[in-house]
Amino acid sequence: MKNVLVVDDDHNICRITKLYLEKSGYAVVTANDGEQALTQFEQLQPDFIVLDIMLPKRDGWSVCKKIRTASDVPILMLTARGHVDERIEGLQMGADDYLVKPFDPNELVARVTTILRRTMIRTEAAVPAHLYEVGSLRIDALSHDVTVEGQLVALPKKEYELLLFFVRNPNQVFTREDLIAKIWGWDFEGEDRVVDLYIKRLRQKLTALTERKVDWNIRTVWGIGYKFEGPDAC
Repeated sequence: MKNVLVVDDDHNICRITKLYLEKSGYAVVTANDGEQALTQFEQLQPDFIVLDIMLPKRDGWSVCKKIRTASDVPILMLTARGHVDERIEGLQMGADDYLVKPFDPNELVARVTTILRRTMIRTEAAVPAHLYEVGSLRIDALSHDVTVEGQLVALPKKEYELLLFFVRNPNQVFTREDLIAKIWGWDFEGEDRVVDLYIKRLRQKLTALTERKVDWNIRTVWGIGYKFEGPDAC
């Protein structure tokens, strides 16, 4: 589920926009002034921002400029005025699209979906198919190199295969039996607790290279098994 931050000082616009976006499967958080928008941006790290220009405390131009120093998150600007120079200025500041008030909420949803799809295609095209990047974790499936924050991590074959399997199948819960079958094979005759040992080693090795909290997680799902989660779920 993609997270959308909607910023407008008109509470009614926020309410209606939130309603339509949520009906289309988005998770929505709202803000009503520029300072609150920046706070929500830092805390939420949204996948998309709908940003009004005329805001209290800090206008949309300033908010857009500030966000662009830290992120390339897609931004759709809103304004009550449709002057060409304003549209040009918004695009020059880094906005991805521009919508004039009053607008049809269905059109807004359509634009959000289209821009996100275009952004995803561009991102996927920029990353080779053999590279997997999850936050600070990077795996090159051709060279078998695993790095955390650019630092190389030496992993034995089974640990590497287990990690790659998790990264290729994020946010899915796998039992020990599932992992044994996928990594060790159905003819494996050892104890299924070997999975616990390998996951413990992976966690230790991949977190030893940084003092910061990692932005991914091999999470234990009690009574079931394990699940790999990226930054959006951590």
